[in-house]
Amino acid sequence: MTADGKNNDLDFLGQSGPLSRKLELLHREVRNRYGALDRVAVVVYDAQTDLLSTFLESNGEPPALRNYQAKLAEAPALLALRESGVGRAVADLDHYGHASHEHTRRLRAAGYRSSYTVPMFARGEFFGFIFHDSREPAYFQPEMLAHLDPFARLLALVVIGELSAIHTLKAATLTMRHVANQRDSETGAHLERMARYCRLIARAVAETHDLSDEYIEDLFLFAPLHDIGKIAIPDSILLKPGALTAEEFGIMCGHVAKGLELIDLVLQEFGFTGLAHIEVLRNLIFSHHENFDGSGYPRGLKGEAIPIEARITTVADMFDALTSRRSYKPAWPLDVAFAEIRRQAGHKLDPVCVEALIAQADEVVAIQRQFVESVYG
Repeated sequence: MTADGKNNDLDFLGQSGPLSRKLELLHREVRNRYGALDRVAVVVYDAQTDLLSTFLESNGEPPALRNYQAKLAEAPALLALRESGVGRAVADLDHYGHASHEHTRRLRAAGYRSSYTVPMFARGEFFGFIFHDSREPAYFQPEMLAHLDPFARLLALVVIGELSAIHTLKAATLTMRHVANQRDSETGAHLERMARYCRLIARAVAETHDLSDEYIEDLFLFAPLHDIGKIAIPDSILLKPGALTAEEFGIMCGHVAKGLELIDLVLQEFGFTGLAHIEVLRNLIFSHHENFDGSGYPRGLKGEAIPIEARITTVADMFDALTSRRSYKPAWPLDVAFAEIRRQAGHKLDPVCVEALIAQADEVVAIQRQFVESVYG
C-alpha cells in the first residue's frame, strides 16, 4: 500500500504469480514515468550448453524475439558484457557494430533503435541478461540510466529469486533419490538429456500449443523430477531384472501418486508453493505414464486430455531410455530409436511430439555427445 492507502502495483512482486505478469507490471511502472521504454526482455543462460534462451518479454504486442536460442560464445558483445559485469547502452542499432547478429536484426526489423543491456548475477553466478529497448535513438542517456538501473536491479532480483527457488527444489528432490540409495537407471546424464529433449520438443510445438518461453524454461527445469516417486518403490521391485507380477506392477504404478505427495511436501516445507507453473511440475509427475490411446495410468487419460507437459516428457523419456546403454541392453542406434518412437506414436506417444523430436536430429545428436556417462545412461 502507498502512503495514501492506494494499492501499489509493485506489491505484486512479493506475491505468487507468473514472472511474465511481474515483468509487465514493472515495465508499465517504468514506462508511466519515463515514456519511451518500449520493450523489456529477459534471456536466461544454461552454462552446460552455453545457450542463451528467450524467457520473458514485455512490449504490449507480439514478442520481437520468441522461442529463440543462441550460443553466448557466438555473441561477442554479450560475452564481453558477461565478463565486464556492467551494463551497456547502444545509441543506435542501425549503426551498431554487431548489427549482423540475428537478435539485433530482429529488433531493428521491429522498429527498435536504441538499447540498454544488463547482465544478471547472484553470488558470482551468471543467470542471463535483461534487455531494455526503445524506438527512439539515443534514448538511454546517463540521466535516464540513473533512473532505470534500480528497476533493472529489482527485476533481476525477482527473476533470480524464482530461478534459484526452482534450482533449489530440483537439487533437493534429486538429492533425496541419492540419499535413499535408489539405483535405478535414471542417471544424471539421462536426466540432463531428457530435460533438453523436452525443451527441443516444447519449442517445436510452442506455437501450436501457445507455450510461452517462461513455460518452456520451467518445463526444462522441472522435467528431471518426473520420476521422483520412485524413491518410495522397494529395490526388489524397482531393480527386478525380470517381468513384474501383477501385484508388483501395481506397486510400481503407485510411484506417480507417491511422487505427487513428495513434491507437494517439499513445496510446502521449502515455502515454494507460490512458484509459477507448479501445475506443470505436478502434471508431468502424475501423468507421464498416461498413454496417448488411453491405455496408461493412473487415470487412463487419452489424447489431448493428457497435459502437454506430460506428453512431451513421455516422448523425451522413452527416447532416451532407448538410446541409452543399460546393464540389460546396448544403446539403440538413432535411426532405430526414431523408428520405434514413431511406431509408438498414437499408442503410447503423442504423434506431434514424436515428429517434433525426430525433425531435430542434429540437435539430438549434439545433446547426446555432450551428456555422456562412462557407465550406464
